[in-house]
Amino acid sequence: MAKYLDVHPENPQPRAIAEAVRLLRDGGLIVYPTDSCYALGCLPGNSEGLERIRTIRQLDSRHHFTLVCRDLAQLGQFVRLENAVFRAVRAATPGGYTFILPASKEAPRRVLHPKRRTVGVRVPEHPVVQALLAALDEPLLSSTLLLPDQDEPLTQGWEIKERLDHVVEAVLDSGDCGTVPTTVVDFSEGEPEIVRRGAGDPDRFA
Repeated sequence: MAKYLDVHPENPQPRAIAEAVRLLRDGGLIVYPTDSCYALGCLPGNSEGLERIRTIRQLDSRHHFTLVCRDLAQLGQFVRLENAVFRAVRAATPGGYTFILPASKEAPRRVLHPKRRTVGVRVPEHPVVQALLAALDEPLLSSTLLLPDQDEPLTQGWEIKERLDHVVEAVLDSGDCGTVPTTVVDFSEGEPEIVRRGAGDPDRFA
C-alpha cells in the first residue's frame, strides 16, 4: 500500500520530503508534483523502478525517459551542450520544458534512447520537486503520470493513490498542478525541433 504524503505546495514539510527520499533510496517508485502535472519518479540507478514505470504506462523501448534535475549545473553533467544550445536551455530553465539532447558519458545508459543515444532532461520550478531534488542531491528518472486508459494526466492525489496504491511506494499530494505536460524541444541535431507543445511557450524556439 502506497504512503500518502500531504505536502504543502509552497513550503513542503521537511519530514514529508525526508520520507520520500528514504523510500526512493530504498528502491521505491513515487508519484510527485511538478510545474506541469504529476509524474512517476525513481532514482536513475533503479532498473526495477524504470521497468515498473514502463509497465504502469505501457511504454515501449523507444520512449524517452527524463532526468529531472535540480538546476542547470546538474543537468549539464548528463548531456552535451554546444554554446548556442546552452544559452537557449539556460534562458528557459527552470520551467515547463523537456530538452532532448545528446547524452554525456555520465548519463545512465538505461535512460538513453536505444538508437539515438539521447536523453530527455528538465529543470522544474515546483517547490516540492525542488525540495526533493535538493535533499536527494541527484536527479530523478521520471515520466509524466499519464495512464494508458486516460486522455489527460491525473490531478487529484486521492485518485492517484486509489489507482496506483499497490504499484508505487508513495504519493506526494500538493494539490492540483495541472494537466498540461512539458513542451518537448529536441536539440539533438543542434537546431530546435518542437516535438510536443505543452506548458512552456514553444514560440521562443520557433
